Amino acid sequence: MVKIFPEIHQVGAPSEISAIYTDIRTVSGVPTVNLIWRHLATIPGALLWAWTAVRPLVCSQEMVQARNRLINAVLLPVILPLSTSALKAAGMNANSLKIFTGILEDYIRGNCTNIIALTALRLRLEGVDAASQVLSPAALEPTRTVLPPLAKIESLPINLAEKIRGLAMLHDGSDGSIIPSLYLELARWPNVVDAFPEWLNELYKPVNMRASRDSTCLAAEIEARKILPTIDPPPGKLEEILPALEHFTRLIIPDLIPVCLATQRLISPPQPFK
Repeated sequence: MVKIFPEIHQVGAPSEISAIYTDIRTVSGVPTVNLIWRHLATIPGALLWAWTAVRPLVCSQEMVQARNRLINAVLLPVILPLSTSALKAAGMNANSLKIFTGILEDYIRGNCTNIIALTALRLRLEGVDAASQVLSPAALEPTRTVLPPLAKIESLPINLAEKIRGLAMLHDGSDGSIIPSLYLELARWPNVVDAFPEWLNELYKPVNMRASRDSTCLAAEIEARKILPTIDPPPGKLEEILPALEHFTRLIIPDLIPVCLATQRLISPPQPFK
């Protein structure tokens, strides 16, 4: 059964939602508000409730350390860097490579933060009642890349949109209805969209993707249990919130973290880009 997660897009969001989106971007240091937050915005009171709960986690020194441990725990198949000629063939030059590298750094930081924080929130809703740790505030990290807002997939040329939907279909939790934001970023470089299935062929093999996802989920839960949030009673019905947290922390986000890490390895050329 296809799961549909409606959203309130960053562009044109009501002022009270837009203010929370701004705080999410500022505190996380990531320019894009991920779909899970945009979906929670459609449930009355859920976005403010969830963000209030995990905000102290997101801007803590413990989260910085947890992210690093999670990254090191993700299992990836062998990913060799692309040659400079392969990058050029996909339309990359030194400037676009710098931009793309910054985008990946933002997404790795954002996705790793989200999976740990939202897994911790999910565990609380599932009844884990261990004491919350006293956290040490961390300095806010500046956003590395500031680009125009992501386009909605409906606004892209039909051929490009279908290729991006094809990338989304490579993920078990997408069903073609959830388009990872990273793939919408790729729309800035259509030749990269064309090359992506070949570049990440090893990772996209189902057995490798499952292994990478499982390792990510395991690491996220280990880290989440160390920094469980203090939460207020959730707004509305639990069944409106928990299924979304389960879907994103068990399928969507842990699929995209390996993709981001593998792509980061791919675009680290063995010689200077000229």
